[in-house]
This record gives sequence, structure tokens and C-alpha cells, in this order.
Amino acid sequence: MMLKMINNRKILLQGIHEPLAQTIIAPMRGYGTEVVAGVSVGHGGTRLAEIPVFDLVEQAIAAVGQIDTSVVCVPPDQVADAALEAIAAGIRQLVLMPHHVPPLDTLTLINRAKATGTVILGAGSAGLIVPDQFLLGSLDPQCYSAGSVGIIDRTNRIGDAIAWELTQAGIGQSVAVHLGTGTILGTTFPDWLNLFAHNEDTQAVVLLEQHLLGNKAAATVIPPDFPKPIIAYVAGQHLPFQAPISDASTSIAVQKVHPLPHTSTATEKVAAYKAAKIRVATTPKQLADWLQEVL
Repeated sequence: MMLKMINNRKILLQGIHEPLAQTIIAPMRGYGTEVVAGVSVGHGGTRLAEIPVFDLVEQAIAAVGQIDTSVVCVPPDQVADAALEAIAAGIRQLVLMPHHVPPLDTLTLINRAKATGTVILGAGSAGLIVPDQFLLGSLDPQCYSAGSVGIIDRTNRIGDAIAWELTQAGIGQSVAVHLGTGTILGTTFPDWLNLFAHNEDTQAVVLLEQHLLGNKAAATVIPPDFPKPIIAYVAGQHLPFQAPISDASTSIAVQKVHPLPHTSTATEKVAAYKAAKIRVATTPKQLADWLQEVL
């Protein structure tokens, strides 16, 4: 399913009149991504940036044909309703861009996605990019170049800067995906590691993580027999702060997905990588240098 997500071309923008959606229309279309329709309640029958707008997802599909992916840009408290509407209409790939989606809403969506074979990226996802081919979301395409390094990003928008460092060093990327900043996510590190393990265009994998972001270090889910070189970068490695206490609903939702204890500080993440015998770069330049060694 995720390989389809990388290659598809028919995109719906839910919440097309929201500021978040309007900032990504031009970059996505300029990169060759086909945004075929938008949904915005009360604006049906109009056009925005030459894109037809509908009140309902079903109306959009009836007008333009089956849609592969919906990029959801509605306010956080409306994400669950919008995503469930897209799933009910038969869309099987969703990118949830808004931050601060209620964790229990995300958990509801994940359960529905599993029952319907739907791929969800996010919440809080900046999307994904196949350099020189395809862009979904708000990643900055000028930072990326075509190549053989797969990037799985779980940071608060540090991925663009890392990709730029690699591009400047002559190291291109096969696919870069931003998992999101939500406490609970749809697709996770294991899903994309499995994809990159079988992707012939990917020769090495970079895992990007951040201090206090995420409840479980990617190192704890890397298969011991993973067939390609992996290098990690953990932002905030020298910060000593402990993870803040979550509100009750977040704590309950997280424990349904991730068993405690968490590994959310940079120190814990680095320790987990070392235990898995994965190298952790301390600077973007060191990351680039190590990749040049293994490629």
C-alpha cells in the first residue's frame, strides 16, 4: 500500500480553504503532483487555484473519479471526521497534516484504518517526497535531490535541513517521509523500514529522531537482520530535560499503542541505538560523511 502511496498521482485536499492547505497547493503542483479536487464545506461548486471544490468527498469522487490519497488540512478537532469521511468514500491513503490532533481521535482512526486496509501518515505529518518525481505535503523540495538514501523522519521539521546537508554533500534521496509529531501515529518506523528493505532504489536508510518527540526509539523496532546500512541522527542529544507528564487522555491512549517505559529523551534514544549496534551521528556533517562511507 505504501509503495502505491509513493507512486500515485490523484490527490484530494480536504480543508482546501484552510491556510495550511493553501500554502502547499503551489509547491505540490509545481513538483508535478496532481491535485484533482478539494473539499471545503459551504464552498461546493467553486474553484480555488483552478481546482474544483466540493462540499463532500463523495461528490469529489463522483466528479473526478477514484482518488488515491487525501491530504487532510482541516483544524485538529475536525481531523477525525474528515479522515473517516475519506475512508468511507474508499480513499485508502491519508496524510494528516495538522498538529495537536486529540490522541484518542488518532487511535480511533488507526483502528478504522486497520479494518479497511488504509494507510495513514501522521498526525502532524509534513508528508513525503520522491525527489524529482512527487511531493505530498509541506516538505521543502529544494532541499532534496534524487538518490539512494531513504529518510524516515520523526522530528519537528529538522528533516529539510538534514536533507539539504546531504544534497550539498552529493548524497541524494530515494524517498523521504515525515511520520508526524503526534503522540500516536498511523504508519511508524517498522512500516517504512520494511518498505525500504524491499525498495531497490534505496541502498541506505537514515532515521531522524528528536529529544522528547516520540514515545519509543526507532532502534527498539529495527529487525536484527535488516539488510541495508542504517545511520541515525538524534536532535537535542545534549539536552538533559526529562519528558513532561502528559494529560490523562494522552497517557491512556499512548499506553494502548506503546508499552511503557518510553524512550523519549535523546539520551535514552542514543542508548537504544548503541544497544542495537546502530551508529548515531552527532552532527549533520558526520551523518553525511558516514553515508559516503557506506554507499
